[in-house]
Amino acid sequence: MNYFLKANKNLLTYSLIILIIIPIFGINFLLSFLGNILLLLFLIPLLILLLLFIGFNSYKSRINKCDNCGALSLGFNETCMSCGADLENISKRNDLDKKPSESTIEVKAEEIK
Repeated sequence: MNYFLKANKNLLTYSLIILIIIPIFGINFLLSFLGNILLLLFLIPLLILLLLFIGFNSYKSRINKCDNCGALSLGFNETCMSCGADLENISKRNDLDKKPSESTIEVKAEEIK
């Protein structure tokens, strides 16, 4: 037996490396790999939902409604396709472009007797 160990010292060393060290790092790598895949499976749908939400809000902000006939347009036109009314005034009156002081209602307190 002692002769076998002396003759096959390299074989014993490599066997210990394969049987002890590689499975430890291999399991760690496997757990990290599976964790990253699960993380991606969770984050990719959230990223898609976020992009859809941003796209929908961008699309929604471009829609204009004609004051005369009520037709909807995407905001690329300067005039209404149905009645020919001017749509530039509608885009200028957008709620997001207003200053807060224009939207604030001033209330004066009166004393009740």
